[in-house]
Amino acid sequence: MNNFKRYLVTSALPYANGPVHIGHLAGVYIPSDIYVRYLRLRKRDVIWVCGSDEHGVPITLKAKKENKTPQQVVDLYHGIIKKSFEDFGISFDIYSRTSSKIHYETASEIFRTIYDKNGFIEKTTEQYFDPEANQFLPDRYITGTCPHCGDERAYGDQCEKCGTSLSATDLINPKSTISGAKPILKSTNHWFLPLDTYEPFLRKWILEEHKEWKSNVYGQCKSWIDQGLQPRAVSRDLDWGVPVPVANADGKVLYVWFDAPIGYISATKELTPDWEKYWKDKETKLVHFIGKDNIVFHCIIFPCMLQAEGSFILPENVPANEFLNLESDKISTSRNWAVWLHEYLEEFKDKQDVLRYVLTANMPEAKDNDFTWKDFQARNNNELVAILGNFINRTLVLTDKYFDGIVPEKANLKPEDEEVLNQIPALKANVEKSIETFRFREALKEAMNLARIGNKYLADTEPWIVYKTNPERVKTILAVSLDITAALSIILEPFLPFSCNKIRKFLNIEKLAWDELNSGKYFEAGHKIGKAELLFGKIEDEQIEFQVTKLLNTKKENEKTVSFEPVKAEISYEEFQKMDIRTGIILEAEKVPKTAKLLKLLIDTGVDKRVVVSGIAESYSPENIIGQKVSILLNLAPRKIKGIESNGMILMAENSEGKLCFVAPVDDFGGGAGIK
Repeated sequence: MNNFKRYLVTSALPYANGPVHIGHLAGVYIPSDIYVRYLRLRKRDVIWVCGSDEHGVPITLKAKKENKTPQQVVDLYHGIIKKSFEDFGISFDIYSRTSSKIHYETASEIFRTIYDKNGFIEKTTEQYFDPEANQFLPDRYITGTCPHCGDERAYGDQCEKCGTSLSATDLINPKSTISGAKPILKSTNHWFLPLDTYEPFLRKWILEEHKEWKSNVYGQCKSWIDQGLQPRAVSRDLDWGVPVPVANADGKVLYVWFDAPIGYISATKELTPDWEKYWKDKETKLVHFIGKDNIVFHCIIFPCMLQAEGSFILPENVPANEFLNLESDKISTSRNWAVWLHEYLEEFKDKQDVLRYVLTANMPEAKDNDFTWKDFQARNNNELVAILGNFINRTLVLTDKYFDGIVPEKANLKPEDEEVLNQIPALKANVEKSIETFRFREALKEAMNLARIGNKYLADTEPWIVYKTNPERVKTILAVSLDITAALSIILEPFLPFSCNKIRKFLNIEKLAWDELNSGKYFEAGHKIGKAELLFGKIEDEQIEFQVTKLLNTKKENEKTVSFEPVKAEISYEEFQKMDIRTGIILEAEKVPKTAKLLKLLIDTGVDKRVVVSGIAESYSPENIIGQKVSILLNLAPRKIKGIESNGMILMAENSEGKLCFVAPVDDFGGGAGIK
């Protein structure tokens, strides 16, 4: 571990427009909780800050939908989120919120400091305005037809079907989501952070000095920097948010991406009057825990803001996880396809550590992973119950049975005893290395190996048999087993805090520090242990069937509520005849960098071989569609998508769940056959 005087840990601020689900936990909050608990065990000076992100378009959209004020929405969900975190044992030093007075003051002060240094570009731009609602429209308040894939539900900032980033003015037939009116372009004044001027700084700081960052983080940053950065607006025409603190800025607020990360600073100020030593002393290690969708904001935009302000330290690491799926389907809050934390805590009372264990063991550190209820049950019953719980229960029960719960002398150690105890320092070192390099799955596996070692030791030494002929030998066996039990209460503390508290209660000891892990001095002979209880209980099939059925019912409800698009406006036969649709064959396919949904295809059309960019990457892997027959619209005007010229469009069918399939000839047609 580097020699920093102190540590400042932040976790991505959850949007206060809905509860927390298991994807949030596995991506951000469990890894950061493990890291912070570990640092505390090592007696490090560390604070951990978080809070609700309470501004931005999703909040105002939720408020309009529910006929509430934005403040009513954020008050409701801030309370739900905060309580869920507390009940689950997420051990923030403070959980604040961005609608607080101290946050408004802090965000305004930072904006003003940059503004006074001429750190912003002020310019007038054309922005869509709703003439019926009499207000400017943020990008998410505008929908229309995507110019790249033709989807009619694209937003003003992105088409969620093909994944292409958009500007609202790119949309075909735009309309306001507030009134349904066709928006008009109107001049408005805004402030921009000139990210392009920070490229030399970012290249040196990230690409040269932080090559140790996780590959997904480093790679995404490099891709953004290499493609060239552009000035980014820091203000918006809205009535919900931190007002822009300069003259002639009525009706303008700080853009949420500028405002939200300042929430880490304002939360620290709220927590301690010594906040500056955590944010301005170079001997502080700053670590941001985030999901992969926040990499650019925390690695490029926020550091540029801090550089522009001039007095803050920069993050030493930004360990971002990938996404967690649920039962092989993407978690979706809009479809209610999620395991909500507050519901889990109601339905699985006192089983916080089971979920912590399963989500850590399956953490999406390097790639998207899947949560299933069957795996949840199996890991509980086969690992927590059968390995960890079994070892501790056997040790405590045998100590009570043979020695009335009194810790026996550990004398005349045999090689097998010393071999077991000597493995603890190595496991300790392995867990340290894994946690400090943000490999929490690996760290948990190493920590659980101590329970496996304990089980094997008991099985090999067989104290229940040896006691009949050599009770003195059993004293040493159980003394060693009790040492392993005490060591487990330390090494598993970052991962399973509720269970480790129970283990200490069973042993009748206080909480031990990390450096005591291989001391062998957890208690003296003659110490009286407490009453043994089961550490974990089995999860029965009925409980899992209930959860699976609940998800199936959710899927059925979604199928009921999802309807297909209405029939489009009538066209003439002559208009249809203008479309040149033919059969084709995919020759090559590859993912388009920096997108989740786009594939670059080379298609044999019979008349030529052409490149088409298609938004099908979430439905099909490139390697699986080579040789696939397709129907392709040949005479669609070329368009640049992510810098690639796309010449045509392949035809796909989409069902009510949003799944895609190729519209292609069944017979063995080659490329070039006309479709009429």
